[in-house]
This record gives sequence, C-alpha cells and structure tokens, in this order.
Amino acid sequence: MAEFCFSKSSRLLNAADYTAVFASTKLKVSRRYFLLLAKPNERACERLGIVIAKKSVPKAVNRNRIKRQIRESFRKNRKRLGSVDVVVLARADADKLSNSQIICDLNTLWQDLEKNTVPQAIKRD
Repeated sequence: MAEFCFSKSSRLLNAADYTAVFASTKLKVSRRYFLLLAKPNERACERLGIVIAKKSVPKAVNRNRIKRQIRESFRKNRKRLGSVDVVVLARADADKLSNSQIICDLNTLWQDLEKNTVPQAIKRD
C-alpha cells in the first residue's frame, strides 16, 4: 500500500522546482483542458506539480476538486512514468468537467506521456 502514497518526496515543493520544469521542458502532452510539462530528473522518483490559475478556474472549490483529481490520477499512474518531474496546468473551463471526465482526460495524458518518457527517464518496476 505504501507504493500508492503521495508523500512530500513526490511533489514539486518550491519555485525553483517549477522553474526548472518550465525552463527545460523535454516533453509536452496536451488536451483541451490540461497541459502536462515534463522533464527527466536525477532522483529515483516521479514528482508532481499542479498549476491552476484563478483566471482559468475562478472558484476555489473547483480548483481544489481538480487538484484532488490530479493528485489521485498521478498517484495511480506514476509508476508508469519513470523518473520525471511533471507539472500539470489546468486550462480554462476545466471546472466544467465532472470528476470522471477529469480522470479520463488525465489517464489519456499519462498514457501519452508514458509513450514519450520511457527512453529518456529511468523506468521503475
């Protein structure tokens, strides 16, 4: 069960971590409501950062709901990705999606990212 936890080591924690991903993005995967930016890291774990602007999703309740769904989806799919830092950006109208639609959209993004990540990152079992 510990393999599915979402600890501090699984998160991008400070501005420098986010800036590193934005500055040297190696992989981009996009859908209508979400954009994933990723770069391989030297750590032995996958890390997630989430960006949801108030302008894109005005209500805090909806921003928090989307963040929960992103974290849950990442937690379940991260073993497939290898050692990467990922930033998920929510686009305008992402709050119009239901939870199941968010999960479905994110699962497609994780699959696309996995296809492009394997040669560049260390994949774990």
